[in-house]
Amino acid sequence: MAQEKRVVFRSRWLPWLLLAPQAAVIGVFFFWPAAQALLQSLQQQDAFGLSTEWVGLANFQALWADASYLASFKTTAFFSVLVAVLGLSISLLLAVMANRVVRGAGVYKTLLIWPYAVAPAIAGVLWLFMFAPSIGVVAYGLRALGLDWNHLLNPDHAMTLIVMAAVWKQISYNFLFFLAGLQSIPRSLIEAAAIDGASPWRRFWDVTFPLLSPTSFFLLVINVVYAFFDTFGIVDAATQGGPGKETAILVYKVYHDGFKALDLGGSAAQSVVLMVIVISLTVLQFRFVEKKVQY
Repeated sequence: MAQEKRVVFRSRWLPWLLLAPQAAVIGVFFFWPAAQALLQSLQQQDAFGLSTEWVGLANFQALWADASYLASFKTTAFFSVLVAVLGLSISLLLAVMANRVVRGAGVYKTLLIWPYAVAPAIAGVLWLFMFAPSIGVVAYGLRALGLDWNHLLNPDHAMTLIVMAAVWKQISYNFLFFLAGLQSIPRSLIEAAAIDGASPWRRFWDVTFPLLSPTSFFLLVINVVYAFFDTFGIVDAATQGGPGKETAILVYKVYHDGFKALDLGGSAAQSVVLMVIVISLTVLQFRFVEKKVQY
């Protein structure tokens, strides 16, 4: 039996010293803002922060009485499921196809990775211009096919636009991990399944996909967090929550109510609720979904 290798530090303070920079970053940029948001959610401030009143849970009670806020839950859930499912499915398909390419594989992989370098706000602007009802080249093509595209007036078109932009932005990240996972699978297993007469689909579903389950689980967690938080720039640039509030997902509503409506206490309460939702979803995924992962 192979012996487990362990690192022995000469000083018991050295491990803590090595962890200190990362712990400081997490404390300053996560725990401190989270604590500030929790404190502000229990207060009511004026727009200029000159006066503060302790209101307890009044901000949270106002949220549950706000019909538009409750509607944003449905919008966020629908948007997040579409982004996560479509992003993972398309990325896996592209990774499988790229893994089979022999000639020019580097070119294909580079082109598929490029979108990840685009900032979310830039991605939103790019898709906004392509689908702009008056000047968008894609909107022009859709009108030629008989579809009068106008995301400024049609809620379904607006939701479709931000979903496509969000999926396109995240495909490169998912593609990288799926491709690395595919390349780590021993070819002998695939060849053995082929010799046994398994069809390409059966080889993928019975051999390849189970071995990709750790990668898939990791990307599922990342994509859920991405859909809840990192898509703010896309929504703000492409639809600004419109038409009406049909695309106002939770993270955008936090910004809108805090910086535009100047409801600082209500916005802080929304951020606390959003943080609790994301943490709960992540815990549930690790509690139940991870059981199906084959390491």
